[in-house]
Amino acid sequence: MSWAAILTLSGGCYLAKLTGVMAGDRFATVLAPVTTLLPAALFSAIVVLMTVADDSTLVIDARLAGVAVAIVAVIRRAPFAVVVALAMLATAGIRLLS
Repeated sequence: MSWAAILTLSGGCYLAKLTGVMAGDRFATVLAPVTTLLPAALFSAIVVLMTVADDSTLVIDARLAGVAVAIVAVIRRAPFAVVVALAMLATAGIRLLS
């Protein structure tokens, strides 16, 4: 990453923070529903990127099967430790077979 990109991103973050400070509580009620959903959306995006992206190429491998098993476990309301264990076992099993 270049210094220009780092400085541009830093300036954008500073401007976003400054806008929040200057706006105060005027937009708090309007943005409250969005701010509660934002962490989950960001985490989901990170998981997807880490699962199917390798540099600039799309990769479909055992990690995708692990995420799919985890999604099914979450939909079936399994405890978090069970979700992680099932995802690990699915990924390890696919890697063992391939």
